[in-house]
Amino acid sequence: MRNPIIAAVAFDGISPFHLSVPCLVFGADRTKLGLPRFDFRVCAVEQGPIHTDAGLSISVPHDLSALDDADIVIIPSWKDLDAPLAAPLKQALERAHERGALIVGLCLGTFAIAAAGLLAGRKATTHWAYTDQLKAIHPDIAVDADVLYVDEGDIVTSAGVAAGLDCCLHIVRARYGAEAALRLARHVVLSPHRQGGQAQFIERPLAPTPSVDRFAKALDDVRATLGETHSLDNVAEAAGLTRRTFTRRFQKTTGTSFGDWLADQRVALAQRLLEQTDKSMDMVAFEAGFGSATSLRQHFAARLKTSPMQYRREFSRAIPGKVLSGFASGIA
Repeated sequence: MRNPIIAAVAFDGISPFHLSVPCLVFGADRTKLGLPRFDFRVCAVEQGPIHTDAGLSISVPHDLSALDDADIVIIPSWKDLDAPLAAPLKQALERAHERGALIVGLCLGTFAIAAAGLLAGRKATTHWAYTDQLKAIHPDIAVDADVLYVDEGDIVTSAGVAAGLDCCLHIVRARYGAEAALRLARHVVLSPHRQGGQAQFIERPLAPTPSVDRFAKALDDVRATLGETHSLDNVAEAAGLTRRTFTRRFQKTTGTSFGDWLADQRVALAQRLLEQTDKSMDMVAFEAGFGSATSLRQHFAARLKTSPMQYRREFSRAIPGKVLSGFASGIA
């Protein structure tokens, strides 16, 4: 089996940071973390050296023909947002999409995918400061300005700047499992999955104080005991805060509610249990804190758009030689 081919599209005037995001996630050898060895390619739109907006020049080894057999095509950003897409790039993206490649637009890269006509009638996101412009240029796109990324199955788009890392980690999680994404996130010192929306990027960080340390410890304790019952009042008390103050601080820190955050943490734990063990659905639900297999299925459907059984089935297929005895015997 050949290595997965990841192609990132570079262009004259690109930001080195935006280009470095897919390079960081897919460009290095991560086989020790449980990921495959990627055939990573940076492809240039124009001929000759690429000049970045930071004054650096980059020699890019591939042209757009390298997209023709890529499994994932990533556009890390874009320029000239309201200009038509150059025909060679538009055609390369159309061909890649038609043959089933995953198309990814990070930050302003969404504009390039939209200009290629691949987002008509679809949902997408981009940097919060440009969502109105995206709506104005492409009114046929359902633009969600609040989320970190949108996964439409064959096309994934992300919010601005650092959300590109969240998006790439999401792709790793979706294709190669929660444990591989967790190991990668730890290796590059990132949160494996941040809940909430783009408010996380524009809110000012909380000042380091003893009360914030106690707040963080309370959340760490919840993560360490997800199978137990955790009420908002009890966690607020553990953080040394009133319910109202805790709720306000939690929203400001994470961009989401405590209930949604807790459910997401439990889903992530359930994913790891489904990937790494052959425990029954009832046991997975119990250990993840859902109480019942029915509740587990409901949360999987709401957050991952799949079922626990299908998730386990797909993950077992993704790892050659991996056999889950519980699944093989019908316990799923």
